[in-house]
Amino acid sequence: MNWINTVVRPKIRSFLNRRDVPENLWIKDPVTGEMVFHRDLENNQYVVPNSNFHMRLNASQRFQYLFDNADYSLLEAPEVVDDPLKFRDIKRYSDRLKEARSKTGYKDAVQVAQGDVEGLLLTAAVQDPNFMIGTLGMAAGEALIKGMMKAVEDKTPFVLFSASGGARMQESILSLMQMPRVTIAVQALREAGLPYIVVLTDPTTGGVTASYAMLGDIHIAEPGALIGFAGQRVIEQTIREKLPEGFQRAEYLKDHGMVDMVVHRHDLKKVIARLCRFFTNTDVPENLGEELTSEQVAIEKAMADIPDANPEGSAEASPEAASEKTPEDGASDGEKKEKAKDTDKKAD
Repeated sequence: MNWINTVVRPKIRSFLNRRDVPENLWIKDPVTGEMVFHRDLENNQYVVPNSNFHMRLNASQRFQYLFDNADYSLLEAPEVVDDPLKFRDIKRYSDRLKEARSKTGYKDAVQVAQGDVEGLLLTAAVQDPNFMIGTLGMAAGEALIKGMMKAVEDKTPFVLFSASGGARMQESILSLMQMPRVTIAVQALREAGLPYIVVLTDPTTGGVTASYAMLGDIHIAEPGALIGFAGQRVIEQTIREKLPEGFQRAEYLKDHGMVDMVVHRHDLKKVIARLCRFFTNTDVPENLGEELTSEQVAIEKAMADIPDANPEGSAEASPEAASEKTPEDGASDGEKKEKAKDTDKKAD
C-alpha cells in the first residue's frame, strides 16, 4: 500500500490543485518573433520595446492614453437597426454582431468620448479594429456624426483615430451611405472653425480612407500603419507591376505627401494637444514642461514659417515702427536738399 501513498495520492493532489495559467501572458512580436511579457507591453503603450512595432489598441486603451489621468466620459451612440437587410453568408450577420459585442464589450466599432488633453477640452472618436475590423456601418456612421455635432455644440476640437477595413459589406448600400453623411458632418466642423485632426492607425483602408479619414486639417500616422484603398496584391494584379517596398505604409506615404507627420505613440498626446492649441489659439498651461519632441520641434518650425500679417516693406507698418520714424523719414528728396542747404549756410 506504500506506493499508493507515495505515488498515486501526490499525483492526484497535484492534478486537483493545478492552477490554470492564462494563455496571454506572453505576446509574440510580429516583426522579430520575440516573446514579450504582457506587463512590459502595457507599460510601453503596446509598443514592442526592441522592434518599435506598434500593436493595435482597442477604444478603451486609446482613450486612456489620450485623456488626462485617463478621465473621460463616453457619449452614447444613437440606436439603429442591427440587421436591416437580414443578411446571411456562411453565418448570419446578427450572429456576427453578437460575437463581436461579446468579444469587445462594445455595441459597435466606433466609440466617442470627451475629456481634457493637457487641460484642453477635446472630443475624440476611435474605430476599434477588434470589432469586425472597425468596418463602417450604420451604427458607426451615426456615432461619428453625433460626436462631430457634439464637438460643434461644445466648440471643441475633434480627433479621429481611424482603423478600418472599409465599409461593412453586410449592410451594403446602407454602409456606403455613411461616407457622404460623415463627410457633411466634417464640413460642419469646418464651418464652425474647429480643428479636425485624423490619426491614421493600422489598418486604415477601403471606403474610410476614400472619405472622412482623408479630410482632416492635419493627418498624423502611427509608425508602420497600413493606409490605403485597395490592397497591395489587388493593385499588383491590376497594373501587372511590382509595387515598391513599404508601399501603403505610413513612412512611404509621408515621403510622398499623403500624410503630414508620422508620430510615435508615446508622443501622440503632446503633438495632438499642441496642434489643437495652435488651431484654437489657446495658451500653453503653466504646469506643462518645455521639453519638445522631434515632431513638436517640426511643428514649431512650421508655425514660424507662417508669414507675418505686416511683413517688412508692407504698406501697413506696425505701430512700433511708425513711432521710431523721424520727421526726415517722411520728407521728399527736394525737402531734404533744402534742409541740407540751410544747414550749410548756418555753418558758414
